[in-house]
Amino acid sequence: MSVFSVSNRKIDPTRRRAIPAKPDGSPDDNDRVEIGPTALAFDEWAAAGIAAPNLERMRRYRLGRLVGELKKHDYAGLLCFDPLNIRYATDTTNMQLWITHNPVRACFISADGYIVLWDFHACDHLSAHAPLVREVRHGASFFYFESGDRLTEHAGLFAAEIDDLLRTHGGTNRRLAIDRIENAGLLAIQALGIEVFDGQEVTEHARAIKGPDDLAAMRCAVHACEAAIGKMQDAVAPGLTENDVWSVLHAENIRRGGEWIETRLLTSGPRTNPWFQECGPRIIQHGELLGFDTDLIGCYGICVDISRTWMIGDFEPTAEQKSLYQLAHEHVLTNMELMRPGIGFEEITQKAHRLPEAFRAQRYGVIAHGVGLCDEYPSIRYPEDYEETGYDGQLEPGMVMCVEAYIGAVGGKEGVKLEDQVLITESGYELLTHYPFEQRLLEA
Repeated sequence: MSVFSVSNRKIDPTRRRAIPAKPDGSPDDNDRVEIGPTALAFDEWAAAGIAAPNLERMRRYRLGRLVGELKKHDYAGLLCFDPLNIRYATDTTNMQLWITHNPVRACFISADGYIVLWDFHACDHLSAHAPLVREVRHGASFFYFESGDRLTEHAGLFAAEIDDLLRTHGGTNRRLAIDRIENAGLLAIQALGIEVFDGQEVTEHARAIKGPDDLAAMRCAVHACEAAIGKMQDAVAPGLTENDVWSVLHAENIRRGGEWIETRLLTSGPRTNPWFQECGPRIIQHGELLGFDTDLIGCYGICVDISRTWMIGDFEPTAEQKSLYQLAHEHVLTNMELMRPGIGFEEITQKAHRLPEAFRAQRYGVIAHGVGLCDEYPSIRYPEDYEETGYDGQLEPGMVMCVEAYIGAVGGKEGVKLEDQVLITESGYELLTHYPFEQRLLEA
């Protein structure tokens, strides 16, 4: 059955339901449309004294950030197909991973703050909790699987809607930012005389500065993630497979209302070197290292991106294991001290802890990177990479950065991955992640 439709339907306000909240901020309606944290998560946050975000205020703040960027660039509007940009603009979701390769959802945000959402067929109800979404439409699914040899026709119909929205909300301004789009859609939009600009610049800079409720959501997500990591560490034992261990993090994330995990970066023993192998059926052995990177999309759609390396079993670590771990630990903590408002990206590159020659070939891809709904702007490069891929800018209060390291020599037996998440404050940084390091590996 085709999901293509050109019908445009404004949301009936009587279909919106206000979800009453308990005193602790948790929803009192388990039949709510939007996905979100579970009772387990709310109970754990209450016990830890962590407040839940005000979602309505968070949504208004995010829209304000996007509108501000549009006005700064004199764009009439922003068109998004990236599911995470749609999430940021609307706080709505729909089969997020499937949508990444089947682009049936789109979102238009005008410079006056008017939001139109194109959703999958029969999915209008999924945005019933989002009053900032003024219209729900259908007809953004112009890709070959969906449209076949009618691709150009369907893209043209969609482009005509965009043209109408620009004329209605932008007047004579024909400048449109787009984050990403199928080729047929881009050609159809340009054929109507619309000037197209890079929407990723708009969204990345808007998302980079977190508001108070973004940060409240992140603190909640971090706490839930670290609780899940604790369950995973409790489960680790020689004789289990890497997949067995990694499945615990998935399960515990979902139990708390988290959403998905973007990678499978957990390896043990010789598979920790080189990095970026993903977990598999290997059986974990006594006395070896196990490293992982969460890459976890948790509660409220917030990314928690931290890494730890553990010693397996009741063994005394080898001198080499300690050396690798302590170097990674020093690298992260030293570079974390550079995280402050006003410092330039290139300056961080120049002042960062310098890896010994033996570990430079397998250095991690970045010294640090932004994080929010996923890995975000900026990326701060190592000296070896700056000329080819680096760019400048500066850290600002409200940014959240992940500072990380991979330490493993070419041909080495094992490697160590560590990473923590920090908030840039007015005077320096605040550590957001607190999962303990391995003291056995830090001992002299």
